[in-house]
Amino acid sequence: MKKYKVGFTTGVFDLFHVGHLNLLERCKKQCEYLIVAVCGDDYVTQVKKKNPVYSEEERIRIIGALKCVDEVSSISLAEIDDKMLALERFKFDVLFSGDDWKGSERYKKTEEQFSGLGVSIEYLPYTQGISTTQIKEELKSKE
Repeated sequence: MKKYKVGFTTGVFDLFHVGHLNLLERCKKQCEYLIVAVCGDDYVTQVKKKNPVYSEEERIRIIGALKCVDEVSSISLAEIDDKMLALERFKFDVLFSGDDWKGSERYKKTEEQFSGLGVSIEYLPYTQGISTTQIKEELKSKE
């Protein structure tokens, strides 16, 4: 039996690559049902200050086609910023996040909020040597 019933993670997932797949497969190994929320184009342009290569709708379609993903949805800026709003909407018992967020002020607050509710946060390692930013830079250098 898996450790958690409903797992939740979020990401941009632009230029889908093996690092994204590794993350989602790690999430699925720990839960019975995996919900993946795809950050909207507004998040990418306003917060990350980048332009996505693929639209929100295309990224949702790609993520939804993966066998390790049980449900895919878009996520609002407010829900990205306040994980309690995401919890209210998606009803998960574990939030999966990249280990680069561990110890940050945002996640310390989220850990405190979740602890009284029986909701866990699992920090997962990123796949070294690959990222969407790296792929974009390599493509630019070949132009």
